[in-house]
Amino acid sequence: MKSLPVLVITIVVSACATQPMPPSAQSVGESQKSVPAVSQCIAQTWANQSQQQVVSQVILANNQAMDVYVPGQRPPDGAAALVRPSWTGNSKTWVGFRPGTGGGSNAGGAVGGCL
Repeated sequence: MKSLPVLVITIVVSACATQPMPPSAQSVGESQKSVPAVSQCIAQTWANQSQQQVVSQVILANNQAMDVYVPGQRPPDGAAALVRPSWTGNSKTWVGFRPGTGGGSNAGGAVGGCL
């Protein structure tokens, strides 16, 4: 009986990791790099370009999915790069860009170098 709760938890986590692109996101591309590597690259690039703090938010445990907010933007509605496991099987990571409700600029183009 103890294995049933573990099975349910595994199914829920797997379902979250394979969800399609969020409706408000624009697809930027896919990468063979891991989610943490792509997220770190995006955060570092934006921090270096803007000389401002960049906020990263873990969406799934163990850095399996992350949101990296554009400098000056904050969770939950700020403009952000969405870094998720790829559900196509052609790559490890999918990256999208969600424009913010607070008037964040479209910094999606700056993400391309991290793919």
